[in-house]
Amino acid sequence: MMTRTPLIPTLLAALVALVLAVLPATAEPVLAKFLTDVPASELVPGADGYGPMQTDHPVAPVLKGGETIAWAFVTSDFVSTTGYSGKPIHTMVAIDKDARIAGLKLVKHSEPIVLIGIPEAKMAATVASYVGLDLVAEAKSGGTAHELEIISGATVTVMVIDDSIVRSGLKVARALGLGGLAADAAPAGPTFEINPDATAAADWRTLEGDGTLRRLSLDVGQVNAAFAALGDPRATERALTEAPETTFIEMQAALVSPPAIAKAILGEGEAANLKGWLAPGEHAIVVVGRGLYSFKGSGYVRGGIFDRIVLIQDDVSVRFRDRMHKRLVTVAAEGAPEFTEADLFKIPADVGFDPTKPFRLQLLVHREVGPIEKVFTTFDLGYQLPQGYLRAVAPPPAPEVPAAVSDVTTQDEGAAHQALWKRIWADKQLEIAVTAAMLAVLTLVFFFQSFATRNARAFFWFRMGFLTVTLVFLGWYANAQLSVVNLLALFGALVSGFSWQAFLLDPLTFILWFSVAAALLFWGRGAYCGWLCPFGALQEITNRIARALHIPQWTLPWGLHERLWPLKYIIFLGLFGVSLMSIEQAEHYAEVEPFKTAIVLKFVRAWPFVAYAAALLMAGLFVERFYCRYLCPLGAALAIPARLRMFDWLKRYHECGAPCQTCANQCPVQAIHPTGEINPNECVNCLHCQVLYQSKTTCPVVIKKLKRREAVAASPMRDISGHPNSPTPKLVD
Repeated sequence: MMTRTPLIPTLLAALVALVLAVLPATAEPVLAKFLTDVPASELVPGADGYGPMQTDHPVAPVLKGGETIAWAFVTSDFVSTTGYSGKPIHTMVAIDKDARIAGLKLVKHSEPIVLIGIPEAKMAATVASYVGLDLVAEAKSGGTAHELEIISGATVTVMVIDDSIVRSGLKVARALGLGGLAADAAPAGPTFEINPDATAAADWRTLEGDGTLRRLSLDVGQVNAAFAALGDPRATERALTEAPETTFIEMQAALVSPPAIAKAILGEGEAANLKGWLAPGEHAIVVVGRGLYSFKGSGYVRGGIFDRIVLIQDDVSVRFRDRMHKRLVTVAAEGAPEFTEADLFKIPADVGFDPTKPFRLQLLVHREVGPIEKVFTTFDLGYQLPQGYLRAVAPPPAPEVPAAVSDVTTQDEGAAHQALWKRIWADKQLEIAVTAAMLAVLTLVFFFQSFATRNARAFFWFRMGFLTVTLVFLGWYANAQLSVVNLLALFGALVSGFSWQAFLLDPLTFILWFSVAAALLFWGRGAYCGWLCPFGALQEITNRIARALHIPQWTLPWGLHERLWPLKYIIFLGLFGVSLMSIEQAEHYAEVEPFKTAIVLKFVRAWPFVAYAAALLMAGLFVERFYCRYLCPLGAALAIPARLRMFDWLKRYHECGAPCQTCANQCPVQAIHPTGEINPNECVNCLHCQVLYQSKTTCPVVIKKLKRREAVAASPMRDISGHPNSPTPKLVD
């Protein structure tokens, strides 16, 4: 091993990156960008411009003839709008003086199902249907005065958009006093809080009777009648055929934040676990159900959001994600019925939920009316925590407003972000543990590669097993597929204002990128590309299957192979250049990576994307890791800093390349030059050359050494003079 690169430039580069990383992030409202991108006439017909954005709220007047006809804002400036993609869905909204929506425009999103599966015009039409929505009526109804128009295949996305429009609209209307709405004043009389010393009944029937548990019970007849009332003949024609009295769903719920209720329903052990699961300010509800219909469904498996239930309190709306969910194994209360589903759901601290006030769980029920079309209706389960679990408290005196109130707000927001990513990491403990174990095993293999590669057959099956775990666990299960988009986003963040919070929200991606950064200094890009990339694993596994089926393997002539290498660098530099102008445009062009199709969406995508990914895999059946060799912009991006690696771990003989070409001919990705040098930019650290390095049947150098040893061992003993010792002569009388 020897040092490859001076440490001074490396340390300087790391220092610059660290300085950039700790610079404070800018907090410019999202609205500022879209005021210049979206003409006022596109948002509100007849408008001719915008006024200056307010200093206290991220809203701007919409002008017509110099007069304000509405107020414009972006939903993500006021509420969380995170969708399937994990990124915000930005909707620009205008509301008039009567608190009615005067115009909307879906201005930016990263939802994969909308980008590639559903026409943009259909989404635009759905958003446009909110024009005229009366926010005063929404405030009175808790956000349910309108009918939710669901698009089949994009249920969660539409629900997130709906939620963000209504909640942000109410916040803006109250902040500006539109339509007679005003911010809620602090109560003059006593307020209430949960009484930690309250007691609860131990049996299920009593808990139902005193209101601790609330129930929503629907039979088939009621559900059929509800769909018939929608006036859609397709829904009526597809009515449920079970007997009308058959239980469609019986759903019961209780707030388990009060310790007494938690112990009564969950039991002592689970109640103690609940206390550790909830951070300060968080609450939880238990929901149990049985019948023909599931209140969970399967949407949370695909996209991480429970799309059939939503908690509503005034204008607060909480949709639960997988990280806010915990399965309940048993119900501890005496006499509890048998339920097919029992689950705990966490209510975050930053949504404004008040456990002492009434709320309701809204159940979304769908009915298929075509091959891909559905109609929807909703039912409510109302809940009010019984007075016995509350105690009155005097309102605190009004605090003096500090001069630096904006600093306090910023600190509170920072604390909320920190609590969020900590909760996410706590919810991903299993995935984090498995990933850490994989990294530990891989590190040991690299450090002790001579021992690991001693037995060729054992190492082959170890590698195949590791790649299978990478594909199935990291890829298809955890969606931990790194992408060149991550690097482009990182560069954009360094330029516009870096924030660790955004990167910490995805634990596995953060861990993998951290490990890649460390591995680049030791082993180059191959540690990730050859072992931890799910698509790379898919290519190698399918190629091994192809070899087993005797599909011919093509070896490109060295001259052509060497000239195809630069393609991936050209693609990366092109994407990088586009990202300097528009990161969103670069994300679209980054579809040159088949990762989203093959790994994240598991080939459930529009046919052109599936055909492209399949074509790359098909090429990989004949040319192993075809995509990795010639097209992967992520591999190119990692190869550039990998030149800083400080060690050469792969062992070579002087005879390698001159005259021996065994390793060069057998390298799976042709990363070894005919002259014997290993190209670190192309090597994927599969360690096959290290297997050959020790092979007693393949490596000519090893075979020659063995033959020499055998010859020495087989030669007759020599005396001190160098002559062979003759046998002792017989004595003759």
